[in-house]
Amino acid sequence: MAEIKLRRAYDQKGRDDGYRILVDRIWPRGIKKEELSFSWWPKEIAPSKDLRQDFDHDPEKFSTFKENYQKELDNHSMKDELLEKVSKQLTKHHVTLVYGAKDEQHNQAVVLKEWLEKNL
Repeated sequence: MAEIKLRRAYDQKGRDDGYRILVDRIWPRGIKKEELSFSWWPKEIAPSKDLRQDFDHDPEKFSTFKENYQKELDNHSMKDELLEKVSKQLTKHHVTLVYGAKDEQHNQAVVLKEWLEKNL
């Protein structure tokens, strides 16, 4: 059964990644565009600049960031398009959310994955 997975942009692409969505607003530092494999880059769905700057990748601020980012997603103009595209892709193969953050447990991709699973 297809699932939503997470993978750092700096890690090698997995054989079973399926449809890869880059979920960062800003291109991952140090990676050439031709070196990163992805199917879709909906920059707009990433956390807003203010939210990202307030969080600043501080694990102690993660619960507040998570709550605020989920609210942004709930009210986002691309919400329906994102849900429809992910749902459609999951009927064929895995969907992998690709992100650049170093912290694999406290980042926007973790929040987005949880939000997608809750809303699909």
